[in-house]
Amino acid sequence: MSSKHSPTTTPPRIVGIGASAGGLEALNQFLAQTPADTGMAWIVVQHLDPTKKALLPELLQRVTTMPVQEAAHGMVIKADHLYVIRPDTELTVANGTLKLAPPSEPRGMRLPVNILFSSLATSLGERAIAVVLSGMGSDGTLGTQAIKAVGGLSLVQKPDSAQFDSMPNSVINAGFADIIDTPAELPGRILAVIAHKPEVHQQPQDNAELVDTPSDALQQVVVQLQRQTRHDFSSYKSSTLLRRIERRMAIHSIGSLPDYAAFLPDNPQEIELLFKELLIGVTNFFREPAVWQHLSEVVLPELLQQHIETKALRAWCIGCSSGEEACSLAITFCEVLERHSEFEGFSLQIFASDLNLDAISSARRGQYPLSIAEHVSAERLERFFIRHDNCYQIKQSVRDMILYAQHDVILDAPFTRLDLIVCRNLLIYFDTMLQRRLLPLFHYSLREKGILLLGSSETTGRFHDLFTPIQAKLRLYQRLPRQKTAGSKLPVQSFPPLSTLAKEHPVPTDKTPTPKIDNLQTAADQLLLQVYSPAAVVLNGSGDIVYISGRTGKYLEPAAGKANWNFHAMARDGLRAPLATALKQAAQHNAPLQLRGLAVSEKDTSQRVDITVQALREPAALQGMTMVVFRDVAGEATDPQNPAASVDFSLAAVQQQYLDEIQLLREETQASKEELQSSNEELQSTNEELQSTNEELTTSKEEMQSMNEELQTINTELQTKLDDLALAQSDLQNTLNSIEIAVLFLDQQLNVRRYTDRAAKIINLRESDLGRPLTDLTSSLLYPALHQDAQDTLRTLVFSEKQIPTNDERWFTVRIMPYRRLDNVIDGVVITLVDISTTKRLEAALREQSTPTSIAP
Repeated sequence: MSSKHSPTTTPPRIVGIGASAGGLEALNQFLAQTPADTGMAWIVVQHLDPTKKALLPELLQRVTTMPVQEAAHGMVIKADHLYVIRPDTELTVANGTLKLAPPSEPRGMRLPVNILFSSLATSLGERAIAVVLSGMGSDGTLGTQAIKAVGGLSLVQKPDSAQFDSMPNSVINAGFADIIDTPAELPGRILAVIAHKPEVHQQPQDNAELVDTPSDALQQVVVQLQRQTRHDFSSYKSSTLLRRIERRMAIHSIGSLPDYAAFLPDNPQEIELLFKELLIGVTNFFREPAVWQHLSEVVLPELLQQHIETKALRAWCIGCSSGEEACSLAITFCEVLERHSEFEGFSLQIFASDLNLDAISSARRGQYPLSIAEHVSAERLERFFIRHDNCYQIKQSVRDMILYAQHDVILDAPFTRLDLIVCRNLLIYFDTMLQRRLLPLFHYSLREKGILLLGSSETTGRFHDLFTPIQAKLRLYQRLPRQKTAGSKLPVQSFPPLSTLAKEHPVPTDKTPTPKIDNLQTAADQLLLQVYSPAAVVLNGSGDIVYISGRTGKYLEPAAGKANWNFHAMARDGLRAPLATALKQAAQHNAPLQLRGLAVSEKDTSQRVDITVQALREPAALQGMTMVVFRDVAGEATDPQNPAASVDFSLAAVQQQYLDEIQLLREETQASKEELQSSNEELQSTNEELQSTNEELTTSKEEMQSMNEELQTINTELQTKLDDLALAQSDLQNTLNSIEIAVLFLDQQLNVRRYTDRAAKIINLRESDLGRPLTDLTSSLLYPALHQDAQDTLRTLVFSEKQIPTNDERWFTVRIMPYRRLDNVIDGVVITLVDISTTKRLEAALREQSTPTSIAP
């Protein structure tokens, strides 16, 4: 495992190790398996109490024979030495020395691991190595992203072996972990990669041609990438491709490029990993602040002034990765509008594209780690983000300005009529030929006087007739009008066919021609389906419409505002509530659910429809989906004797919905209680460890502090859940009071459990009557058998419904039904009282009119 280090002028490789709560044990396991003569330097950064003297150097010296030193400003980094961060400092690396600085953020917001890793990426490039061990939070994620972007190596402790897995999981979920293993195994994995991976700058001269002209093996890798992913990397710089491929070869211990090319066909998952490796980019919010300041103060106001009539701008962010740059542009635009009242009403449409579908999916969610506070001011975080427990969520008003899409700028047609193109640090990965094709494409996509923003290492090169610099240092260029001279004009036809750069590596396709419908039966079936079949829609599990058959306009209409294909948003007023409940019930039944005579509109009840709701389980392509079929009721009127069919259905739906919500809140509260108990057990375990040795007391206190913070967080979450439960109960009470039906809930002993305000006006009830037996209550109902009927319903589970008068000449339909819990247990009865006084008076009047009048002799 070890290799003797010979003195050399080359600075040693540096391994940065980041840890937090629970990190001491992981560090001990890691260093116990680390040889003392690796020829590398090791730097440990741990979250320490800034008010206490750390004993971490003394504790680590016990498990390693390497010299362990507390970092000091200006200290020269030596091979086979271990350096430990000092409390209340930020540690960075520059020019082979350690740099210490006071923390730039207040306590609780510091991210020392990110700071160290970012400095390693800047100082060492592909020689940088990052290790993330046990800890809470997301510190280290952005740092590993920076190291991975420059070709370095990132390793992460297996989450199930960590006392606190938040830091390792954050790096893994972000896709920045090259190797995941236990702390004891990680040193050996590092040394194996270092021993295997060749240094690019130390390649023999006879291999120098490999950098300029791809070898046959490299071409095979590119072809296999294109066959599986559709994307062509043959125009990327060979040095970039080789550097990324060498990383994957080192991880798999493959000795040569031809062997790796032969390894790919049998391992398609490795092709996907290599594809993502090639797409790793460095991005963050408001990168290079001077650029965004100039955009905010000069460029965007000028663009807005040019479009004062249309009041709309279009922008394209190419290579947007996880969306930070697109969000930065949207935030800057919002700030410009707030400062310039004359531009009120302007809109900005941002097209953000990238090859990486995972990155696009992440960007669409709009969730970013708490560590973005390094680059985003507290004011912007407050105005444009929503703080959650473990992330920041971009606000919807900003998110609505951005349209994310998976897009290949080489193969796919470009966006056009743009006012701004942001393409930063993408061209540096392309060879000269591809750069010369893309810049005219950008010119073609921009409107007159449109703006092109490039990365700090990119320029427009020799295309002075297409772009003029407006801030050369900031890489801001303005589009020039197309020249009319024959020598400088580029035909539009030369832009879209960038796919010809695939260099004759055709991608096989599985597309087969659609068979023609020349069979009489097939043609007739198609005609019947299109013309005479009832209107129907197919919904996915989220309620979104995925297929429409027939004319559904009578039952569905697009909702106002942003386009929304959700069925619940499109259903007309009279159908929305019954269908919402029916969709829930249909998922639990094999047979279709039939809804009869529903009014399409609450205002116009003359148009009625029968609806069939069927949960689909076959074929496999339709599993988990639901079909809704509409059939107009021709010339049928609702039975006046049964007008409440839909009302009863809706009432049951409302009750069931709120009962489901209460049950869900109860389950969440129970889960929170279990998490609290688990945290208490972890706290007791930590206290026992603290009593083992006095020497570990200081470090264990740091772990205790982290666990106390977690406990406080869990307590806060539990209180929030209880508040939510109380709010839900208030909502339920208000809902019950707002309906026109009196409701009384009784438990199994027929004691009062809950009641509505309307019930209190019929049966004499007060808050102090909760828990009182039904027999103790007085009411205006002339119903002496109420208690007996309630007992019979509870015993037999048979509904009881009677029309009962009151002592003030009113009539009520009294319905007694069992109270069935979600776990199918009968736990009392529900009594509903519906006022039918008007109906009774009308009935009496009709009877008087129908009685023959006697004629006097």
